[in-house]
Amino acid sequence: MTLAVVASRALSGLDAPEVAVEVHLANGLPAFNIVGLPDTEVKESRDRVRAAILTSGFEFPARKITVNLAPADLPKDSGRFDLPIAIGILLASGQVKNDDIAHYEFAGELALSGAVRPVRGALAMACQCHAAGRAFVLPADSAAEAAVVGGAAIYAVASLPQACAFLNGLQPLEPFAGVLGGEWPNYPDLGDVKGQSIARGALEIAAAGGHSLLLMGPPGTGKSMLAARLPGLLPPLSEREALESAAVQSLGSQGFQPGRWRVRPYRSPHHTASAVALVGGGSEPRPGEISLAHHGVLFLDELPEFDRKVLEVLREPLESGVIHISRAARQASFPARFQLVAAMNPCPCGYHGHPAGRCQCSPEQVAKYRGRISGPLLDRIDLQVEVPALTAEELQHSRPGEGSEPVRRRVFEARERQLARQGGLNAALQGEGLETHCRGDEHALAVLAKALQQLGLSARAYHRILRVSRTIADLQGVETISRNHVLQAIQLRRVMQGGA
Repeated sequence: MTLAVVASRALSGLDAPEVAVEVHLANGLPAFNIVGLPDTEVKESRDRVRAAILTSGFEFPARKITVNLAPADLPKDSGRFDLPIAIGILLASGQVKNDDIAHYEFAGELALSGAVRPVRGALAMACQCHAAGRAFVLPADSAAEAAVVGGAAIYAVASLPQACAFLNGLQPLEPFAGVLGGEWPNYPDLGDVKGQSIARGALEIAAAGGHSLLLMGPPGTGKSMLAARLPGLLPPLSEREALESAAVQSLGSQGFQPGRWRVRPYRSPHHTASAVALVGGGSEPRPGEISLAHHGVLFLDELPEFDRKVLEVLREPLESGVIHISRAARQASFPARFQLVAAMNPCPCGYHGHPAGRCQCSPEQVAKYRGRISGPLLDRIDLQVEVPALTAEELQHSRPGEGSEPVRRRVFEARERQLARQGGLNAALQGEGLETHCRGDEHALAVLAKALQQLGLSARAYHRILRVSRTIADLQGVETISRNHVLQAIQLRRVMQGGA
């Protein structure tokens, strides 16, 4: 046999298109060529594969070897093709014999010793492999991630000799059975936050309806503490959400950790992050922070310190829940249904409005500082609340606030009402669903009409106030939105403009 075909997978965004690794041995001067639009990492596999085959005790054919990665117009990257290329060479040279090779797919990077190293995107590849009805042979260190796909036949191998012994029928392997989840994270308790009743209420509303939230106040008032306690108020991911979140994280540099199955991601990038780091990109498009936070929380501390161009790229995914990345040769789409929580100081020095009168910033400096956040971006943030400085009396003698557990129960109940009524959270209501489920009484409609006229609300702000009002009503177990619900929702988005 001088021709062998081994199935593998490439990565293109969240998709993992099939790649046929065709290996042909021909007479002539010894040579080893790889074609099919390989990048540098794939071209370098020639040396890794040769050394791995020899150190594993096999013979490397002294013939003209041509490896074609089909389809030819699909870019191929990373070392995941090392294992299928090596298997193809050994099949074509008769050192491995398996009549059922078409029922398997392979992925893995080879060390020079023949060991198999983990690969990025194992979960995405396993999903597509399972859908194609094949078993997946991949590195042992990537098997736990791939085993997240229910019902998939996953075979974990630690080395090239072990993979060959399995294919030759000399060493049977049992399908890998991963263990998902672990201990539930020990989230910090909301009771640790003293005072700040308005901000605590806004955090509960944000958790209940999936709303975005901006916290503004001097340093040390508890903005970051409040944001860190939001994940502890949210329910575990559903099976569908967990699989979507895990698939995105498997494409990141850190991969997916099976021990965090169904745990909502919490991402907190530094304000020096670039636009590519935040939304994703690169010559080979990869997910950014907003996609890694899919179905979780994205916390942006010191919001005005982010580059304005970086912040502006958040506008589209905040509305659509998807980010589209286009490059000259590659295009990719990643989900980005995240919950934004942002924090900022009221002025450059941070003490504008502080009771101690420490701020020396001029009105122009304050306006310029706040102007770093554009109106269209602010318009997309549902809740904008002030977190004022606490007095010595409040710090020393205030009673502990309500803990996370009772708040979590109210949040869960409100979310159950939303899921039963409309099949999703209030923050995602659009079009007809917004009109149907955000009905207010005549007094509520009158207040909204007056706010639209006097505060200069945009249509987007008007609809976001309706969604927040719906969430406030759900927390109270009320079906119809009332005047008080609308007034509270308006009050919770006026901190930046003194209006809406």
